[in-house]
Amino acid sequence: MTRARSVFRVAVVLSLLAVLLASGCSRFRGDKEDPDEGAPVEALYDKGHQSMRYGNWNAAAATFRRLVAQYPYGPYTEQALIEIAYAQFKMGNNEEAISSIDRFLRTYPTHRNTAYMYYLRGLVNSNRDTVFLQRVWNLDASRRDLATPNQAYADFAIVTERYPNSRYAADARQRMVALRNLFARHEIDTALYYLRRGAYVAAANRATYLLETYPQSEYQNDAVAVLAESYTRLGNETLAADARRVLELNAPDHAWLDGDWPKYPWAIRRINPFAGEKSPLSID
Repeated sequence: MTRARSVFRVAVVLSLLAVLLASGCSRFRGDKEDPDEGAPVEALYDKGHQSMRYGNWNAAAATFRRLVAQYPYGPYTEQALIEIAYAQFKMGNNEEAISSIDRFLRTYPTHRNTAYMYYLRGLVNSNRDTVFLQRVWNLDASRRDLATPNQAYADFAIVTERYPNSRYAADARQRMVALRNLFARHEIDTALYYLRRGAYVAAANRATYLLETYPQSEYQNDAVAVLAESYTRLGNETLAADARRVLELNAPDHAWLDGDWPKYPWAIRRINPFAGEKSPLSID
């Protein structure tokens, strides 16, 4: 019996030692209790914003996700979801940002910051095409894709049409104007592509489409010049003369009018309607 008790005591001691050793190893490995576990919602929100002020978007997103996990309901939670989407946008995680924004809009379709979320989605869709804006002009015009700029335009249109009095409407309108110029630029560059290949009818059709679809864009005079050149090459002197007169009237200093064809196509201005963005709203 005494021997059995001894064995039992030894087993207990060994168990205690195992627990202590495991605890010691845990400390040695640097395992720490999460300092945000159980923190007040206000403290978590302030911590997330502190990270954002220093540009630590990854830490900010992690803190706001912790806030949402611990406090799934309430105004701080709703705002934290907005901040997560913004942080993902700033990190360049555009697909994740779009997913977060769409999830928010489905969950809170009448939220007071809905206008901002559509505006932010427009910024994200613009940002998704940054590589396009930087590199795509090296490709043939027929291979270019304007899907994401078109989606950005639609997002900004929602802001201006549904929320015309919101604080984001004016900026959204400006971005839409810039996007229209981008679309017009795409059309004029495509028309030049056809001109270079002798497809004069296609070039004239593209220029006409630009004038009809994007009136008063920055490239309307360039479109008229394409018409004048296309009709000249096609031997249609009447239409060519009409286009020349319009160009002389509206842009007398246009490069096409100097007749220096070797320098043609003229230098087309490059634009970036996506520079800059507004910071997310602060909770009231």
